[in-house]
Amino acid sequence: MEKVSQATMTTGVINQAPPYCGYNLAESDPILLADLGGTGSNDSAREELIKFGEQCGAADALDLGRLANVNEPVLKTHDPYGRRLDVVEFHPSYHALMRRSFEAGLHSASVESMQPGGERAFFNRARKYFVMSQVEGGHLCPVTMTNASAMALTQSPELSKVWNERIASRKYDQRFRPASQKMGASLGMGMTEKQGGSDLRQIITRAEKVSDDTYVINGHKWFFSAPMCDAFLVLAKLEEGPTCFLVPRILETGEVNGLDFQRLKNKLGNKSNASSEVEFNNAVGFLVGEQGKGIKTILKMVTPTRVDCCIGSAALMRAAISRAVHHTSNRSAFGSRLIEKPLMQRVLADMSLDMAASEALALKLAHCMDREGADSQAADFLRIITPAAKYWICKSAENVAAEAMECLGGNGYVEDHDVSRIYREAPVNSIWEGSGNIMALDLLRAMHRSPDSFMNVLGMLETDLGPAGKVSVEVLQAAARTCLEDEGSARLLTEQLAITAAAAALNEVAPQPIANAFIETRMAGQWRSTYGMLDARYDAKGILEWLYPIT
Repeated sequence: MEKVSQATMTTGVINQAPPYCGYNLAESDPILLADLGGTGSNDSAREELIKFGEQCGAADALDLGRLANVNEPVLKTHDPYGRRLDVVEFHPSYHALMRRSFEAGLHSASVESMQPGGERAFFNRARKYFVMSQVEGGHLCPVTMTNASAMALTQSPELSKVWNERIASRKYDQRFRPASQKMGASLGMGMTEKQGGSDLRQIITRAEKVSDDTYVINGHKWFFSAPMCDAFLVLAKLEEGPTCFLVPRILETGEVNGLDFQRLKNKLGNKSNASSEVEFNNAVGFLVGEQGKGIKTILKMVTPTRVDCCIGSAALMRAAISRAVHHTSNRSAFGSRLIEKPLMQRVLADMSLDMAASEALALKLAHCMDREGADSQAADFLRIITPAAKYWICKSAENVAAEAMECLGGNGYVEDHDVSRIYREAPVNSIWEGSGNIMALDLLRAMHRSPDSFMNVLGMLETDLGPAGKVSVEVLQAAARTCLEDEGSARLLTEQLAITAAAAALNEVAPQPIANAFIETRMAGQWRSTYGMLDARYDAKGILEWLYPIT
């Protein structure tokens, strides 16, 4: 027997997967390329998506995501001479990611949808957002807020005209100067306060009118996301009630507005993104919408933000499982590749069913956003399904990321591999823009306010599910009746509705055996609390080969 040198035994690397990179994150994803409602046809948008997928799957792009999280943003409150500075410094990798996302239009679909040729703006943007979310999620926070802010600004036509022109630019400009002197703009938001959290009626930040639609604002925000944005949508109180204001970062005079940042949050994940606490010190703001109607104004941002949470969480699932598939395809144990082991195949396939259904549902929501104004069914679907989808998809991402980490064993648990970063990133979308209980309560409110919309959506789901539709809808109707008497059961309805909608969405875009596997294992009511519960009836290998052609 040939002797192995000591050096080879200790430093040689065998039976380890190569670095995860080089995959086209769009072209390798059949659901992303599926012909959903005629929007996935082989057109220029598809070609642009595939090119973007190649760029995002390259080693340099993935390394930007790593660097942006290793080198966290730093708050500089004062300059060397003691003057307020309130600047957040980011690593160049963060700015590089922002440039790529802006160039891809991930921040501007809401504006583009209002322009000629914008009929598919939200769907086309959602597919690219799904791809970029697999690279790095933190920088997408200001991207999402910028896109959503344009929806709220429509309630103030003069402000909307000025700022939408800036948002429409696909140039990312990191310079610290007035927005009018920049090539493009980004917007953030500040709603929650220490004493209120999700209950925005409890805000104590106040605004005083100084002239026309101009106000000065004093108070605080407990979470103030992306503090280097060019402007922020902020809630403050007037006598009429909570009111929405646009607060520029720097005034047109060149003077820094009265935003005194206290600290950056030390978060579990989402490390590349700066989330801050801020005190308003006579900060200048401009009225958006009606006085006292600020919460209603802000609600215009809710749907696009929550849909992004769904897209981002589904993408995190895809990112985590893709790395698990990559690892198990390149590592052998007990005589064969890990991915060839029946147990491993079933774990990966079981996780992938939740991922595939989540992706299909998230993309369907984006498709409905394009049709919302002209199609009452799309509007009903968005109104009823969005909170339920956010509830289930975002929570599923946490479980999938944990199981995918386990597929890599110890490698997945160390920070040298990015599955640990994906795992830490996963909870943020469950919390952002409304946690699980808020989603369940929002669904109940939507049912009470629009019972016809709820019944219309159930009718759509019954049709889309085919043979499984009738029984599934009867279960949902029973759960809805229970919620009318017992608000505490709202999560039961929320999860059942989300899973049913996800099954219907998957049924539209996936081969029948895959859709049936999800329907039968998720909706038949059998007990399950972990992944790997598929039995021999389901072709685990076939599921993986369709969803991950790289195997």
